Amino acid sequence: MTRLIHALAALSVLGLAAGCTSADRDEGATDVDTTQAGYAASPFWVDPDSPAARQARLWQRQGREGDAALIKRIADQPVALWPAGELDPAPTVRAAATAASREGKTAVFVAYNIPHRDCGQHSAGGAADANAYRDWIGKFADALGEADALVVLEPDAIAHVVDGCTPGEYHAEREQLLGEAIARLKQQPNTKVYLDAGNADWIKEAQKLVEPLKRAGIERADGFALNVSNFQTDEVTTEYGGRLAEALGGKHFVVDTSRNGNGPLPGVWCNPPGRALGTPPTTATGRPVVDAYLWIKRPGESDGTCEGGPAAGRWWPEYALELARNAKG
Repeated sequence: MTRLIHALAALSVLGLAAGCTSADRDEGATDVDTTQAGYAASPFWVDPDSPAARQARLWQRQGREGDAALIKRIADQPVALWPAGELDPAPTVRAAATAASREGKTAVFVAYNIPHRDCGQHSAGGAADANAYRDWIGKFADALGEADALVVLEPDAIAHVVDGCTPGEYHAEREQLLGEAIARLKQQPNTKVYLDAGNADWIKEAQKLVEPLKRAGIERADGFALNVSNFQTDEVTTEYGGRLAEALGGKHFVVDTSRNGNGPLPGVWCNPPGRALGTPPTTATGRPVVDAYLWIKRPGESDGTCEGGPAAGRWWPEYALELARNAKG
């Protein structure tokens, strides 16, 4: 499960971070190196003022060159932005979409504000009611404009319908709202939408997802998303996704590879130790049905107050450093 809150993510883009002013930046520090071949080949936009980028600059100023170099393994990669449901999403979305357009890149977002979100668990909350959600999604979509964008829609929402965590009286409304959200986002001419479908270790029988995804309007989406904020390997996830794609008539999907470099730690979903960054974001997946590997979960943001972590969604530099240090290559 995702089980994390991303309210702080809305504050991190393009100097919008609370308390982050030009004085916090090292005037001599280098931001994202847009001359790198990897960045030039990637279609996705990198936030030059992400928590990882700010951490790298801080450690450079402190003389921690080795740690700064490691954390740039995160800072130099595109990661999704999660505009806070508690706030108007438009400023964050518009700023990122505009910046990405200037660079000819695609901005990646997560829309995570469905009513009764996370069925009262770690990321409890979401829009107050259906109309509040429609208003929030409308503002989100409007802010995208004509920019190239990819939106992962509502992590956990369908899987929580399938596993019964979300009470049955909310299922029909949720599926309707997801369908409306897909339709609204797809009104933007250059926006791709992928409806979340959990992960391979959650709903083990992929077939159980098919009808709920259909009722939620998957046919109007560009595809579905898997492994958001989880640790299942590329191999396990793509095999699982292939079966689900076939059951959905050939729908494509994207995979969150942000922290799956060492796979899962059995029995520990919240800040498991010893994990590693996974495959860097790319559309060159080598699999026709897999549209992209993405870093949807923001590496280094805590899953919650477990394993010594801070509150969910807060930047945790020590964990980020471990993910980077353990990364292959």
